Amino acid sequence: MKALTSVLLWFFLLPCMVSCTKPAETPSESTPPSQTTQPEENTQETEPEEPSMQKEFYITAGGQTFTARFENNSSADALRQLLSQGDLTVDMSDYGNFEKVGSLGQSLPTNDQSITTQPGDVILYQGNSITIYYGTNTWSFTRLGKIENATREGLLQALGDGDVQVTFSLTPAHN
Repeated sequence: MKALTSVLLWFFLLPCMVSCTKPAETPSESTPPSQTTQPEENTQETEPEEPSMQKEFYITAGGQTFTARFENNSSADALRQLLSQGDLTVDMSDYGNFEKVGSLGQSLPTNDQSITTQPGDVILYQGNSITIYYGTNTWSFTRLGKIENATREGLLQALGDGDVQVTFSLTPAHN
């Protein structure tokens, strides 16, 4: 009988001992669900991105400014670094009825790959020329970036038929 009593005591006391050993939470240790805190919204103005981290650049021609995204390569990094020194204005000419091309005045590293261009591609050609494509062409090129939502018609409206001055910058033009 003593053995049965000991077994029954353990049977009833063990669950109580386990639940009784859990420390009780005090109100200061827990926050009721209705009082959970939300992260504060950042109401401060954001600082401009460091030039080395900036993902976008701007292209202004014919009174229109386009937003382009830098490609992820050392050539685009070199262009970003060049633009961090100030805006770059390039005299560009039509070539082949599918692109505008102009001299950068210096060479950038190349990362040529066989690609087919699309309207809005910004390409480094032969290391020292920059092109904006409004048509297609297949060749070994280095892509510097891509104009967002570019169309042939929209680009031609800004770039025109002949020669054009195009400004590349890290800040949008204020037209």
